[in-house]
Amino acid sequence: MTRPPITTLPRLAHRTTGTSTADRNVPEETPVALSYGGTTHAVMMASPADLEDFAIGFSLTEGIIASLDEIEAINVEDHGAGIDIQIRLFDKANTRFEARRRRLAGPVGCGLCGIESIEEAMRAVRGVSDAALALSAHDITQAIRLLSKVQPLHKETGAVHAAGCYVPGRGIILAREDVGRHNALDKLAGALAQAGVDGSTGAVVVTSRVSVEMVQKTAAIGASFIIAVSAPTALAIRTAEDAGMSLVALVRGDEFDIFTHPERLTPESSTHVA
Repeated sequence: MTRPPITTLPRLAHRTTGTSTADRNVPEETPVALSYGGTTHAVMMASPADLEDFAIGFSLTEGIIASLDEIEAINVEDHGAGIDIQIRLFDKANTRFEARRRRLAGPVGCGLCGIESIEEAMRAVRGVSDAALALSAHDITQAIRLLSKVQPLHKETGAVHAAGCYVPGRGIILAREDVGRHNALDKLAGALAQAGVDGSTGAVVVTSRVSVEMVQKTAAIGASFIIAVSAPTALAIRTAEDAGMSLVALVRGDEFDIFTHPERLTPESSTHVA
């Protein structure tokens, strides 16, 4: 059974004209476990929607798989208190993942801890310097405007993040939403993989701030641009610089800041999309 991502609940609305009771649409936030070979690897608080995209995207952006064809099966199980996504990998990918999990567990079985876990968190990102995509100032501002038009959950609740893929001349070709910004980006990665879209052909557009994890996941998608409404962290900027990624943030109307690799912004690359 599929859970609805939105619930309607009553609240007391205080306004300058008075106070009244009224219903409000709010997003669901559900524990979602990602399990491989019957063992839980991670639990995220997420929107209970696009869960197959989530499983595929998380597996890709976290480096658990190299491509979609390394996943044998995905089974979504609703356990009432939460959702367990059971992911079965083909033998070669599963052997590689089991070796990685044993290495990270350490001699005391403490999970993600110690120097190896720090190295895992700060893993080298995929370089995207070879991507041929170039964008104009119009593309940058248009990407944010168009993303705002494909956020049905946010329109109803005002409380979820979105991640989209912008392609010049086509607009936002795919977008996903979630209460978590990382989850939205993972879901986008999964949707792109299932659609057979080469991530290097588009820019990742997000409604959130840009942390280092967002840069890492964007690089895993293969995109050479990340465009954000909010600000980046210093580590995100350094990571994007090293990866050859153009990081554009604080997009407000027709204004924005370019933090890394401004050479990709060209006035000639603009193709307007209504």
